Amino acid sequence: MNYIPEMKLSENFQLKEFVASQTAERLKIDNRPGWEAVINLRNLCQEVLQPLRNYAAEPIHINSGYRCEALNEAVHGVGNSQHLYGEAADIHLPSLATGRRWYEWLVNHTDFDQLLFEYRRGGSRWLHLSCRRNKHENRHMAFPNYPVAPRRGNGGTEVRGASKEGAHAV
Repeated sequence: MNYIPEMKLSENFQLKEFVASQTAERLKIDNRPGWEAVINLRNLCQEVLQPLRNYAAEPIHINSGYRCEALNEAVHGVGNSQHLYGEAADIHLPSLATGRRWYEWLVNHTDFDQLLFEYRRGGSRWLHLSCRRNKHENRHMAFPNYPVAPRRGNGGTEVRGASKEGAHAV
């Protein structure tokens, strides 16, 4: 595949936003996705992120998007992370109130697989959202308060054992 960082995945999102990684740069990891992951990222943008961007009427900043296996290991991501397939992104929240508003809107207006309002002790918060191309596989799992283990080493987001009892299936 010819890697084109400026490739538009939707009206307001480009491929480069989903592959950028300080960890990958520091460790010299090639984090370029294959076509399957690019197609999945385009679906994620069109089905979830672009509708959120249109609703929010402000830029949505990607903290973490696609991760190749080496990068996923480097950040201590889970072995079956949807980031590996281009099906997930973590987005920056400008404020707690904005995060809650976006979370509620996403639950009620998009066809997502997982929506996790994640946090780390100390105040760091973000939304993890995922979407599968096969809409029948989207589980609509929404966790409004999902704890993440403290950073280890160079800053992964290993998920702590939150149970499904806290989920809101919609």
